[in-house]
Amino acid sequence: MSTTWSIRGEYAEACSCRYLCPCIITNATGEATEDFCDFAMAYRIDTGNFGTVDLAGVTFAVVAQSKKVMAAGGWIVGVIVDDAASVEQAEAVTAIASGRAGGPIAGLAPMIGEFRGVERHPIRLEQDGFRRVVTAPGVLELEVHGVASVSTSGECLGIDHTFHPANRRLNLAKAAKNLITAFGIRWNDTGSQRNGHFAPFVWSGAA
Repeated sequence: MSTTWSIRGEYAEACSCRYLCPCIITNATGEATEDFCDFAMAYRIDTGNFGTVDLAGVTFAVVAQSKKVMAAGGWIVGVIVDDAASVEQAEAVTAIASGRAGGPIAGLAPMIGEFRGVERHPIRLEQDGFRRVVTAPGVLELEVHGVASVSTSGECLGIDHTFHPANRRLNLAKAAKNLITAFGIRWNDTGSQRNGHFAPFVWSGAA
């Protein structure tokens, strides 16, 4: 018997590409602005469950490095799960974040060349207006600021119908900080205003 699951919450991301990331506007077929793309997608689950396991309050991140052209595959991927999560919660989130449980991440599976496993760290995703901050001390530190629209007060610039697991619509943002030190992936940038995104997410699937 399969296990059904559904989660919803907030997502934030930063990558090594200069703003605006070519990957997002070319359906992952354009060349990254470096010889690779290092990125981290963080997800805070506000409500949801995996079968009978309540996942509300669990935060996790998918950390990856792609080739210069994302669609070429060969990604290196690892998952960070909040160390405050129970064993049952961590196992459920790992199944979701690795794509084993179906859902949006499973759509990326053909591009993953090496899955480097799971690390447990304290991790938080905080939001304040157009600002998103992800903190896993010494491992992952992201701060992205949404790019305000001049035509619609109180809204960010956005892009619709994207090839992205978080949401078909993403807010555009610039990264004030992007530090990744995990799974052999190293990226450290502060102040150069590289690419970022954030959005709500709603996922479901069956394992």
